[in-house]
Amino acid sequence: MRRLAALVFAAGIACTSTQPSVAPSAPERVPSTGEPTVEPTPTRTPKPTFREFDVPAGAHPHDVAPGDGGIVWYTAQAAGALGRLNPRNGNVRQIPLGSGSSPHGVIVGPDGAPWVTDSGLNAIVRVDPDTLDVERFPLPIDAYANLNTASFDGDGILWFTGQSGYYGSVNPRTGRVRVFDAPRGTGPYGIATTPDGTVWYSSLAGSYIARIDGTAARVVDVPTAGGGARRVWSDSRGRLWVPEWYAGKLARYEPARDRWREWDIPGDNPMPYAVFVDEDDLVWVTDFDANALWRFEPDRERFRRFRFPSVGSEVRQLLGRPGEVWGAGSGTDTVIVLRTA
Repeated sequence: MRRLAALVFAAGIACTSTQPSVAPSAPERVPSTGEPTVEPTPTRTPKPTFREFDVPAGAHPHDVAPGDGGIVWYTAQAAGALGRLNPRNGNVRQIPLGSGSSPHGVIVGPDGAPWVTDSGLNAIVRVDPDTLDVERFPLPIDAYANLNTASFDGDGILWFTGQSGYYGSVNPRTGRVRVFDAPRGTGPYGIATTPDGTVWYSSLAGSYIARIDGTAARVVDVPTAGGGARRVWSDSRGRLWVPEWYAGKLARYEPARDRWREWDIPGDNPMPYAVFVDEDDLVWVTDFDANALWRFEPDRERFRRFRFPSVGSEVRQLLGRPGEVWGAGSGTDTVIVLRTA
């Protein structure tokens, strides 16, 4: 049975409330308490609410992607599987991806199917959302790419990163896989697509972001030397948001103006990992040191903190849908949602 928990943050005060579990006999997870925000929350603001769903012990969920019909997919990295969570009843099923699998990222494509970057298989993997059949697209290189994350461009081509120093593409219509050497070698990590269909990736080791132009990648250094660029995400205006892992900052790049801005994330030793921009252009960032999710309001230049319900959540990636921000608790074997409305 799954265990569920809720943690409500409002009016600058931390309080807890218990929600009915999906299965009547399932025990409830006791949430931790902590200071929820840096600034008081206006009383008119809806109360954001965390909820956790347990997945099989030892799964080490890494990335998560909301899909069609309310289903949420996650990569069970340590189990070599793709997980399928039904939040309505808490049911979880894990689909084995093959011998040696070690899936990292998962996204839902234009076809409604989950697409996985599998570093263990050195392949891109597609799972049929209805039959759960597994289709693999092996990389045409012998080298270990250490596949990380993927994103579809405006033409329906999937682009991916490999931390060993690669980026590449899969054409779902033909099945053709291409791999290119990344500028400056090792480091390609997060990847995202802007509203106009342009793809950018981030390089953690290289401390840059890069625009993919066909077979070339145009590098733009992050503003703090050696700051690291772990993930990247676009807002509705095509501005790129980047957590600088080593510098403890949130950065924004405007391609139209070739201009950067940075904000220091609150705390003594912030470790910003993942970033996601929601439908209201609010920026969400995970912080390993604070075990929290930060919400940054660009217009007010204000951070608010929401502590994860369990200690040591280690949320490495974020995705969402209107009113919800989803992440995987790799350190707690949970899938976590913050409902914002």
